[in-house]
Amino acid sequence: MITISLISNCTMKPCSRIFIGYKNSSFLARYHHSLTMSNNPFTFNLDHFHNRCIHHYPFGLLNNGNYNVFGLPSSRVTTLRRGTKGDNDASAIIGGVSFKAREFSSFSETHVNDNNVERVYVKGGMNVKPIALERDDKDENTAEGREEEEEEEEEEEKSRLQCREEDAKIENSHESKNKDEDEETEVEKEAWKLLQEALVTYCDSPVGTVAAIDSSDQQQQQALNYDQVFIRDFVPSALAFLLKGEHAIVKNFLLRTLQLQSWEKTVDCHSPGQGLMPASFKVETVKIDDEDKEVLDPDFGESAIGRVAPVDSGLWWIILLRAYGKITGDYSLQERVDVQTGLKMILNLCLTDGFDMFPSLLVTDGSCMIDRRMGIHGHPLEIQALFYSALRCSRELLIVDEKSKTLFGEVITRLSALSFHIREYYWLDMKKMNEIYRYKTEEYSLEATNKFNIYPEQIPMWLMDWIPEDGGYFIGNLQPGHMDFRFFMLGNLWSVVSSLGTPRQNEAILNVIEIKWDDLVGNMPMKICYPALEHEEWRIITGSDPKNTAWSYHNGGSWPALLWQFTLACMKMGRTELAQKAVTLAEQRLPRDSWPEYYDTRTGRFIGKQARFYQTWTLAGFLASKMLLKNPEMASMLCWDEDYEILETCVCILNKKSGRTKCSRNAAKSQILV
Repeated sequence: MITISLISNCTMKPCSRIFIGYKNSSFLARYHHSLTMSNNPFTFNLDHFHNRCIHHYPFGLLNNGNYNVFGLPSSRVTTLRRGTKGDNDASAIIGGVSFKAREFSSFSETHVNDNNVERVYVKGGMNVKPIALERDDKDENTAEGREEEEEEEEEEEKSRLQCREEDAKIENSHESKNKDEDEETEVEKEAWKLLQEALVTYCDSPVGTVAAIDSSDQQQQQALNYDQVFIRDFVPSALAFLLKGEHAIVKNFLLRTLQLQSWEKTVDCHSPGQGLMPASFKVETVKIDDEDKEVLDPDFGESAIGRVAPVDSGLWWIILLRAYGKITGDYSLQERVDVQTGLKMILNLCLTDGFDMFPSLLVTDGSCMIDRRMGIHGHPLEIQALFYSALRCSRELLIVDEKSKTLFGEVITRLSALSFHIREYYWLDMKKMNEIYRYKTEEYSLEATNKFNIYPEQIPMWLMDWIPEDGGYFIGNLQPGHMDFRFFMLGNLWSVVSSLGTPRQNEAILNVIEIKWDDLVGNMPMKICYPALEHEEWRIITGSDPKNTAWSYHNGGSWPALLWQFTLACMKMGRTELAQKAVTLAEQRLPRDSWPEYYDTRTGRFIGKQARFYQTWTLAGFLASKMLLKNPEMASMLCWDEDYEILETCVCILNKKSGRTKCSRNAAKSQILV
């Protein structure tokens, strides 16, 4: 880690701001409380007095010849030199102010360049190139020079005074903010108490939280596995614990579920591929050698309703592994050999070649949060968004060596192809819908516009008047001859969080939620899908499922557990007021209704007819949302920005003879520029 200490004649508190003066102008430099050297570049912000314009210079621009380690234009740096023997300091003189970069563990070696000025090499491939400053100052002895100098000194004094006043305001605001953050509402205190009661221990260590703690329904709860620890359900709990500083439980969970990955799992003498993570597990006490021993009993789908393997469990595990490192700063966990091995097994299972022509994952009904028959078999958006997020996580987590470089290359390739596929074919707005409305069918050609042979008659009547002019969303599913036009909340929210969508698409998704608030939020956030399947459509698609009747459970029910994902998406896109509105709505009702699993009816007015009370991920989703709103810097660490390197990788040559190409880079950039 490198820390930068700043020395100036301006009397201010540490880690606030410094005043730097030199001949031609003056400016303020704002800097972070800690500057760390890692794979992610940090920024050094400059607030120039003369134009009040804040510039952000990324640390990653060290070697372009224009900026230096301090984020300043190179012309403003006088010298950069290494300290004397025995002094592990590197310093620079900038506008008459001394900057020191103290060496701890990141400096590996120094070399002397041709100009006899030392260059500092930093682990990670970054080097700091000193550039001399060429001065063109006026003669100080002239009357004009003295007058200019007096004016500048007067301006500098005013700047110092303003600097002190602003520092006082910032300090007071920070104290007020810290006080607000420390104060928990009664609702939050109740939620934390219940979440602690939901903890499950194994060998005297917490390893997760049960799905629900509704003691009034204990017998049926056990029969329906609500007493187990679900991987997908634990994610909001894990996030809440991480944000609260309780890291051990999340680490234990990641390692224990990793051990379960290698367990033998069979259904009717058939075993799924290696790398499958369990949907859930529970702690059992059994007799071994006349002693009571605790054992973990996982469920890989062999006991689940419908006997469906949980495709999303491994994807959530990868996402949580990245979040653990980002929030705690403990990257040693992801570097462990067993963790790297488990990560590779999940990726190999997802990236295995098959008969499918598309980069999206082909799954059966009930393989994700919607774990009952709801017509999402094929390539559901929820799985694709989580798959894309897991691939982006893996790009950061994988240790690349001779054995893993091929797998790493496959990750990059799939990211590019999947990004293009979803952005191009799943996106729906008024323009796209009008294009589908005019589709020609039965096209047999490489140049076909209607590639999936979608019949325009599939466009439902409700959609024509529902989708707003400045909104759009990703459809729920896409297969040959079939588009599922329903709005699925989780898939669209994770498309925003992971930047599976372009910036324009991400904005349009939140526009839809805001404009159609009564339909998608109503009296309780958030609607799992819209609209509900009704009448004959419900009978055919769900098989007349009595739990998934119209506007109930997975068929248009409202799930507070989705609140934290909505909060994360809103904060990423700078729409925090939307998240706050939803959180306030939930906070007013959830404790009064005993924290139910889901709500029924079109607007979410009734508690779900089969909903469990004190549902753990309802509690945790609310707490995680509150904590994210209080810690926006944490929210930014859990999201992804547009990755242009991914877009640059993909050039899909469809027909080499004709020279026709389709490149996701160009398609994506055209979307971004709109």
